[in-house]
Amino acid sequence: MHIKDLTHPNQLHGLSIDQLQEIASQIREKHLQTVATSGGHLGPGLGVVELTLALYQTLDLDRDKVIWDVGHQAYPHKLITGRYNRFHTLRQKDGIAGYLKRCENKFDHFGAGHASTSISAALGMALARDSKGEDFKAVAVIGDGALTGGMALEAINHAGHLPKTNLLVVLNDNEMSISRNVGALSRYLNKIRLSEPVQFLSDNIKEQVKQIPFVGSSLSPELGRLKEGMKRLAVSKVGAVFEELGFTYIGPVDGHNLEELIATFQQAHQIPGPVLVHVATVKGKGYEVAEKDQVGYHAQNPFNLGTGKANPSNKPKPPAYSKVFAHTLVKLAEQNPKIIGITAAMATGTGLDKLQAKLPDQYIDVGIAEQHGVTLAAGLACEGMRPVAAIYSTFLQRAYDQIIHDVCIQNLPVFFCMDRAGIVGSDGPTHQGMYDIAYLRCIPNMVLMAPKDEAELQQMVVTGIEYTDGPIAMRFPRGNGYGVSLIEEGWEALPIGKGEILRHGDDVLMVGFGSMVYPAMQAAMILRGYGIEATVINARFAKPLDVDLIVPLAKRIGRVVTLEEGCLMGGFGSAVTEALLDRGVVVPVTRIGVPDELVEHATSEESKASLGLTSPQIAETVRRAFTVSLPKLSQEANLIR
Repeated sequence: MHIKDLTHPNQLHGLSIDQLQEIASQIREKHLQTVATSGGHLGPGLGVVELTLALYQTLDLDRDKVIWDVGHQAYPHKLITGRYNRFHTLRQKDGIAGYLKRCENKFDHFGAGHASTSISAALGMALARDSKGEDFKAVAVIGDGALTGGMALEAINHAGHLPKTNLLVVLNDNEMSISRNVGALSRYLNKIRLSEPVQFLSDNIKEQVKQIPFVGSSLSPELGRLKEGMKRLAVSKVGAVFEELGFTYIGPVDGHNLEELIATFQQAHQIPGPVLVHVATVKGKGYEVAEKDQVGYHAQNPFNLGTGKANPSNKPKPPAYSKVFAHTLVKLAEQNPKIIGITAAMATGTGLDKLQAKLPDQYIDVGIAEQHGVTLAAGLACEGMRPVAAIYSTFLQRAYDQIIHDVCIQNLPVFFCMDRAGIVGSDGPTHQGMYDIAYLRCIPNMVLMAPKDEAELQQMVVTGIEYTDGPIAMRFPRGNGYGVSLIEEGWEALPIGKGEILRHGDDVLMVGFGSMVYPAMQAAMILRGYGIEATVINARFAKPLDVDLIVPLAKRIGRVVTLEEGCLMGGFGSAVTEALLDRGVVVPVTRIGVPDELVEHATSEESKASLGLTSPQIAETVRRAFTVSLPKLSQEANLIR
């Protein structure tokens, strides 16, 4: 059987080990070809190919439900659930999503883009099953990195308290989240590699065997079995933790041995109550380059499959915002030992790996534990440190109560640096940073700012470090800057709550925030060709808003447009409108941003075009909003591309 002929996972039933191994090879081939061509997550899916095939051969997927944590490890799942022929559209507009989506396929039982959710969801389904008197298996597949998330531990604690509720948790243990895992739990799971018996066996047995006459370098089957037996004895201590929590523990199992996996899952299905199967896998399995660089090949842009290297670009690009942020933070941290960078298992994504390499004592990785990371930062701030919590906008949502309760109510000087704010492209709705303006500006004591370009980002990093009157947050977009000149030293902090005028005009006031300032300037240039002169403000701060600058201009000009790369409901445009109304200034206001809808996966450019956020579209919106008689801006659309 060829994988392209699989339209239902139950077709795996009855296949031999050889046939399953052939399908495993086909999955890896398709997986690698697709990601090399269009980009996507590479290592996670390659590591669970055999796990997926073995698990699905032991289930009836017309009834049973498998819940995958995070979702980027579920590419093999997608390939054997009828999506092979469309898999080449992965993460493309109107194509296959990079994560799980209930609306995409009936076998995607629970949507997942963030980590640590699978056990909770699977337990909820199991409890609903029992309540309705139904009979199906509920299975959660979770990585060891996701176990650092408190939500997963809460779910384990609850499930272990329900001895009559059948639930299977498959722990995919590859020692990695995106970066290498951190924390006591990870160390405990890896006890097999660190314990004295295993160290003795690994370091000494082979050397001792070499000294035996007529044996030399060979290791007899008997001694090999002894070694494996002692390994299992050492790791039994790991299982004791889960046993004490109410789970039946099985493992560790070789995650790439189909025969052993199938036998183990068949056994697990017969055990009543909560069961945990511990499966040891290799992230990036089957692609040597990814196995050797498991961090770098967690996800990749299009690359050469033969060399593993990124496809060369036709022209050099300006530095990414995250790199500029990291470079600036490291420079400041070298001068100020109180600066502590905090990441939640996203060292490379946020750029804090640069801080880790240069100043490891000023770097903390809390694992996939944003709630803990925020309150940890609050504790550091209490003792006079300068904590910098570098967390993606979409992930900071997970620590909302901690932001309010532990930071803002106590007015502690924690600096939140939110990468991936705004449209993020092919990762889709679970990762779009749409809501941080709305969810932060409503909290008392919070300051919220966004740079118009990478040079202003440098200034805002200094501003955030030097601001000690309370919490402050900076949002910045995914991707590259504009190529403006950067400053290597001598940065100055910006005055809090003060914007700047970039362009003067009497016909319309355009107030841009962050990544929408340059498009506002470009739109103003287009409008000028049709006799409309715009004043353009770089707001810099959504809170406190520069009302002394904005309100008099709005009153004089009489037409206002706000621009933001975030949700319109409660966002920056709402802040400007509220400020005008509070001061009795009633003028027409057009808010340009993301409407009340989810932004699906596509390129950032495609998403912005569909949302009307390109410069020509902005100019056309301004023209329509103020009923200025202008021809369509077709020629100008070619100016900004």
